[in-house]
Amino acid sequence: MTTVELVVTGNELLLGDVLDKNTGWVCRQITALGGRVECAVIVRDNMEAIAREVRSCLERSTRVIVTIGGMGPTQDDLTVAAVAAATHRSLKLHPDALAMVQRQYEYFAREGMVDDPTITPAREKMAHIPIGAIPLDNPVGAAPGILLQMDSSIIICLPGVPTELKGIFKSALQPVLQRIFGKSVLLEKLAIVNCNDESILAPILQLVAERHPHVYIKSRAQRFGRDVQFRITLSTAGPSQTTVEQRIATAAQELQRALSDIGVSINAFEDWEHGQDNG
Repeated sequence: MTTVELVVTGNELLLGDVLDKNTGWVCRQITALGGRVECAVIVRDNMEAIAREVRSCLERSTRVIVTIGGMGPTQDDLTVAAVAAATHRSLKLHPDALAMVQRQYEYFAREGMVDDPTITPAREKMAHIPIGAIPLDNPVGAAPGILLQMDSSIIICLPGVPTELKGIFKSALQPVLQRIFGKSVLLEKLAIVNCNDESILAPILQLVAERHPHVYIKSRAQRFGRDVQFRITLSTAGPSQTTVEQRIATAAQELQRALSDIGVSINAFEDWEHGQDNG
């Protein structure tokens, strides 16, 4: 399975001023593609801190390294320079990246979002990328995404503005993701059981999970109480709808039998909708 690590930057995230919603969204996309996110870290807007995390990912031979944030025109937008430092490369003005930035500022000027489309040094900064990298078109904002192919790893740099991140991910990045992950289908089911004690469920879930390593099984606790009904999610990704449905069905049948043996029944079994409170 393709391994992925996320390096998220932003003092505002660590101060608690801004809620990080990008990480969860990207993790969801990667999982749906059949990848496995090994870890995600948030670091301050500090050159060495960012470079250190990227180097650590490279040392672990992580297949896909995704950075989020720190790609704008201000002095504390340091991610691109940190990636260059971590990979022992220099930054260079890329003509395609510059054209992307110019096009966007001309559009912003026409729409009245900026007064002047002139490429200032601050705006040009967003077109300087590590030597050997290629820019990814940003259909929403000014800063292009960046793709850098290393020997065994691929580094993808995305802006921290959620609409820009999603815009790049769903457009310019898609061909790259298809090459990395191929075709994959994600299926998730939710079982609601008449049990209010997670410690009773734990050994059953462990047993079923061990017998079905391709299916991720997780109980979701919210609180203690007599009226609590535990929710158990089963999820898997595979090359086809048939494959994932068979995996889920087989694991679900064994889960149902194992729970029945201890007097616990499944009250409902339905599609899992992300966005529900998962405790």
